[in-house]
Amino acid sequence: MSSQPLDATDRLIIQHLTRDGRMSFTDLAQKVHLSTSAAHQRVKRLEENGIIQRYAAVVDPEAAGLPITALLSLTPFDPGAPDDVPDRLRHLTEIEACWSVAGSSSYVLLVRVSRPAVLEELIATIRSTARCSTTTTMVLTTPWESRPAFGGSTPA
Repeated sequence: MSSQPLDATDRLIIQHLTRDGRMSFTDLAQKVHLSTSAAHQRVKRLEENGIIQRYAAVVDPEAAGLPITALLSLTPFDPGAPDDVPDRLRHLTEIEACWSVAGSSSYVLLVRVSRPAVLEELIATIRSTARCSTTTTMVLTTPWESRPAFGGSTPA
């Protein structure tokens, strides 16, 4: 992975691809004022350097039948036990993200489920599987989520 800093064109390419990962190289090149070949080479370099890691569809969880979003903070019962919580929980498909954090908890999980009863079952499974206590925060509304890298307004 290169430590080469990103220039303004790299950042603009990332902004456009974050918003539309299926954009053609021709369209991308026009938007960032490069030739198609130069835009392709830049994207390839960003991929090779691990800056662009993958392309994915963004799914509306509610429309997909997962209207309940919660953040679960995990605190291991035994802080001296091996730190294998992510491996123990990897098989649970309701977990969208797992972050190791500093503070009173060791991990924070982002989970999405269909009903409160499913969340309750998931919490019980997580507690027993990861041997931890949990604190649950349910999301009421999501004013915005998954903001594009490097911020800024929507590129023209």
